[in-house]
Amino acid sequence: MAENRDDIWNDDDEELRQQKGRWKRFLLFTLTLVVVLAVVVLAAWRDGTGFDVLRRWFSYGSGGEEQIAFDYDSDRSNRFASVGNSLLVASSTGVELLSSSGEKLYSETVPLTAPSISQGGSTAVVVDSGGTFLSVFNEKGLVYQLTAESGEPFISATMNESDWLAVTSEKTGYKGCVSVYDPGGELAFAFNSSDRFVTNGCVCADNKYLAAVTLGQENSVFLSEIVIYPLDSEEPSATYQISDGLVLQIRNQDKFLVTVADTCLTFADSNGTVKGTYNYAGRYLREYALGGDGFVALLLNRYRAGSTGQVVTVDSSGQELGKLDVEEVMAMSAAGRYLAVLYADSLVIYTSDMTEYARLENTGDTRDVLLRKDGSAVLLGSEQASLYLP
Repeated sequence: MAENRDDIWNDDDEELRQQKGRWKRFLLFTLTLVVVLAVVVLAAWRDGTGFDVLRRWFSYGSGGEEQIAFDYDSDRSNRFASVGNSLLVASSTGVELLSSSGEKLYSETVPLTAPSISQGGSTAVVVDSGGTFLSVFNEKGLVYQLTAESGEPFISATMNESDWLAVTSEKTGYKGCVSVYDPGGELAFAFNSSDRFVTNGCVCADNKYLAAVTLGQENSVFLSEIVIYPLDSEEPSATYQISDGLVLQIRNQDKFLVTVADTCLTFADSNGTVKGTYNYAGRYLREYALGGDGFVALLLNRYRAGSTGQVVTVDSSGQELGKLDVEEVMAMSAAGRYLAVLYADSLVIYTSDMTEYARLENTGDTRDVLLRKDGSAVLLGSEQASLYLP
């Protein structure tokens, strides 16, 4: 009769083979997962849009939809800025800062004749051009306020990405004054212009220089000259001219000074060296959008009147990145690697080469748009704003 017994040696071999099999499957699965993730990361790294999808998902949830975010009073003078996740609203009746949850973080009732807003890195400034009101906000509330003398009103205020503020104002006995304030609101530099009118100013990206826009005349032709001052000296270190053009705006972008004039777009460094110029070639500037990474967007029309035009994106060397024939553009906004163009009945978000990235139809009473760096867009109606997530 056969003897029944357990073979403990064979059992151990079988268990060892099973363990090795499980480890092989686990390692194969892990290797496959790593390869897939590497491919996804590589694809996202190439244009960055994949990372922006993840940023939006973690910040807001799923995309492809609108979310009601803000409510405010209807006023045709309304000016807006997106400060973090909050919305800053300035109008003829005052200033409000609204959270995305509907909370009113700040409210001040004050008559403003010509309110405007300049966006910085984490703050934005509201100034009443021609008035005495100026306030700086972050996404939580008021940071600091400045008040001008009644006879020396503010002309303009520009915030750079590091939240350094350049304030241009009238000055008794002079043709203009520019004052520079650090992020805490402390006066860091000021100069008075005795020979030329000053219309605007901007602190350079390194926070060591001020670029002031002055207006002069040469051979009976008005011209704009950019004068650069070190913040530790009252003597200018460099100048350059915008010939045959009046500067409408000066900002920092990608470490360059960008001047938008009525005839051309110019890029220069803090040494006053012009690195690139884009001439409109007789076309009329209807609108522009600063704030993009590596590009400026222009809406140019062939004729003074009419709704048909062309949106052009230009890099810091003055070369076109992309262009698109368009009709009935209501507003444009640039941030990060994206450009939002609001049409009469739709919103389209493009990448810097004017490739369509996302589209939203039936935008209703939307009048304006604010684009965020992650590609999300705040659609601004007469009394309500919604957040669009591509």
